[in-house]
Amino acid sequence: MARDPDSTSSPIRFSLDRHTDLDRIFNIHSGNGSLYTSKPLDRELSQWHNLTIIAAEINNPKEMTRVAVFVRILDVNDNAPQFAVFYDTFVCENARPGQLIQTISAVDKDDPLGGQKFFFSLAAVNPNFTVQDNEDNTARILTRKNGFNRHEISTYLLPVVISDNDYPIQSSTGTLTIRVCACDSQGNMQSCSAEALLLPAGLSTGALIAILLCIIILLVIVVLFAALKRQRKKEPLILSKEDIRDNIVSYNDEGGGEEDTQAFDIGTLRNPAAIEEKKLRRDIIPETLFIPRRTPTAPDNTDVRDFINERLKEHDLDPTAPPYDSLATYAYEGTDSIAESLSSLESGTTDGDQNYDYLREWGPRFNKLAEMYGGGESDKDS
Repeated sequence: MARDPDSTSSPIRFSLDRHTDLDRIFNIHSGNGSLYTSKPLDRELSQWHNLTIIAAEINNPKEMTRVAVFVRILDVNDNAPQFAVFYDTFVCENARPGQLIQTISAVDKDDPLGGQKFFFSLAAVNPNFTVQDNEDNTARILTRKNGFNRHEISTYLLPVVISDNDYPIQSSTGTLTIRVCACDSQGNMQSCSAEALLLPAGLSTGALIAILLCIIILLVIVVLFAALKRQRKKEPLILSKEDIRDNIVSYNDEGGGEEDTQAFDIGTLRNPAAIEEKKLRRDIIPETLFIPRRTPTAPDNTDVRDFINERLKEHDLDPTAPPYDSLATYAYEGTDSIAESLSSLESGTTDGDQNYDYLREWGPRFNKLAEMYGGGESDKDS
C-alpha cells in the first residue's frame, strides 16, 4: 500500500518497472498495488526476483516514489534424485561373491529444509548383483555369485531405484551397465569382452588405409594395361625393318621392282601435283609467253607406264621448254623439229656426200651454217 502525506490525499496509481521483470513473470494491480504472478515459478531456475514498484499521484504524475521488492521462491519437492555421474562399471571374470565392484551416489535439484536424504534399492531381485545402502547418500554394488564368463554374457544391466525423504516422495530409476572383463590377480582390468568382440569384426585405421592403397594401385594397373592394349591395336606405319627405304614398292613376286625404284621417284608419280611449276628464264626474253598449264592429277588406278609416257610426251611437246644450255630427251628423235633428225647415224660416211643447200631454206637462223657448209652459190659464181 501507499499513502499520500498531503492534506488533499490525491489518489495513487501503482505500476511495475519492467526493466526489473524482463520475463514478465509478475503483474501489479494499479489501484491497490496487489502483486501477483502471471507465469509459473521455478526455484531451480531462479530462487530470487528483485522488482521495483512505482507509486505515482494520478493528478500529478511527476510526484512518484520507487520501492524495491524482493521475492523469494520457496522450494517444494518436485524433482527426483539421479546418479551423480555416469558410471563405467566392470566385473572381473574371477570375481567372488560379495566383491565390491562400484560405489554410487545421487544428487537432487530440490533443497528441502531438513537436507537431502537418499535411499538406494534394486528394482527387482537380481541373482548376480545386489545394492547395499551406506545411509550416507551412497551405496555399494556387490556381486552375488562366484565367477563370470564374458563369452557367454559380456554385459549386464542393473536397474537401481533412488528415492528421497521429502514430501511428496520423488524417485527415479537409473541403470548401471556392467561389463565382464578379464583381470589380473590384483583385480585390474586387462581386456573386456566388448573390445575382444569388436576387434576381429572391425578394422583399424591402418588396415583401412592399406586397403585403400591396394585399391588405388589396382586401378592404376588396370588403366595402364588398357592404354598399352589400345596402342598395340594401332597399325604401325612400317611393318618391318626391311621396308625402311626412300621409296617403298610392294610386289607380289620376289625381286620385282628393283629397276623401278632406281628409275623414278614413286612419291612423285603418286603425287604429281607436288611438282613445282615450270619457271621461265629471266636472262632471255621469250618470243612467246605461254601460260603454264596445270598438270592433271593422275588417278590412283592409272598404270605407271602409261603415266610416264604421257609425262614424257607433255615435256617433248611443251613449247615453253628452254632450247638453250639444256638437254632434251625425246621419245622419238626428230619429232616436231624443222630440221628433222640431226643424228649422225643417218648421215653419209663422208662430208662430200652431204648436200647442205637445204640449210638456206630454214631461214636467217641457219644462214651461218649455210655459208659454212653450203658452198653451192660460191661454186656457181666462180
